[in-house]
Amino acid sequence: MPRIRVLVVDDAVVMRRMITEVLGADPELEVVGVAANGKIALQKIPQVNPDVITLDVEMPEMDGLQTVRELRKTYPKLPVLMFSTLTMKGAGATLDALAAGATDYVTKPANVGNVTEGLARLQAELIPKIKLHCRHVLPLTGAIQPPPPRATGPAGIKLAPTKGQIVTPEVFCIGCSTGGPNALVTLFSGITVPLPVPGLIVQHMPPLFTKMLAERLDKNSPNRFYEGEEGQLVEAGSVYIAPGGRHMEVVREGTRVRLRLHDGPPENSCRPAVDVLFRSIATVYGSSILALIMTGMGQDGLRGCELIRERGGRVLTQDEATSVVWGMPGYIAQSGLADKVLPLPQLAGEVLRRLPVRTLHPIR
Repeated sequence: MPRIRVLVVDDAVVMRRMITEVLGADPELEVVGVAANGKIALQKIPQVNPDVITLDVEMPEMDGLQTVRELRKTYPKLPVLMFSTLTMKGAGATLDALAAGATDYVTKPANVGNVTEGLARLQAELIPKIKLHCRHVLPLTGAIQPPPPRATGPAGIKLAPTKGQIVTPEVFCIGCSTGGPNALVTLFSGITVPLPVPGLIVQHMPPLFTKMLAERLDKNSPNRFYEGEEGQLVEAGSVYIAPGGRHMEVVREGTRVRLRLHDGPPENSCRPAVDVLFRSIATVYGSSILALIMTGMGQDGLRGCELIRERGGRVLTQDEATSVVWGMPGYIAQSGLADKVLPLPQLAGEVLRRLPVRTLHPIR
């Protein structure tokens, strides 16, 4: 039986041992090499021929970001999982690495009581992502299995029937996960005017990472991006990202809508969860909703999109070819909930056509 070959790159001996121990205990994985920095790792790749690399962000001589940039010149498709600390510096470096071509990331165990707990957290977070991104080596199993294709047309996609009057959206909401940060950059680089409605996003990320993501998106956009705060007024031309580790909802107060944050139980193993946000949006905005599900693992957002469709709202999804993982958007597309399934480069134009700038961007 084939096994996934892993190269572990980290300057800390203790962390290399922990990762090696966790991965070595899984019969479908094999650690074929270790390296203390990126320079050594680049030399070892042709020697050990890994299927995936776990790469520390902060290392001497050649750090993770430099390594990704150099590695992508020769190995454009080799999966690279960044291993970062849960700090602002770590968050910024990880986002830089993703922009440079890293495939995904995992945060190092922090604030754990003992080694056993740290190993358990590594096992729960790292192994599923390795198997997900190496599905060309082994078939996916368990919770990370994407939805099976249905015999309903090309690629199993069945578009939602258009029923009733098309209502002008009063809100634009997005759910995404694995591959989402880069997808959001691409999406909003194509939205070159202030949104005529508020935008709300759930991107599965830990604390600090969501704040850094909001700051980066804000730099090159005519829209204002915020990490959502309790009681914050929801306004057109502003986009609010759910903070890592907290659910975000909207509540109506008279003619105004505000954000509500809470620490309710995770849904779909996620907090923040797309379903939590989308349910509240369906309650507050009714049929005046434009929702978008982009690249991501799992099925978070499926129940929320079902409710949005029931209320008369519209749903778009990213297609399989341009998704890093076609889990979240795949469930929507293959459940018949999507009005359109489009490549990432076409999503911005479709969003603008459906928002209430009717004279400039009519619905087609």
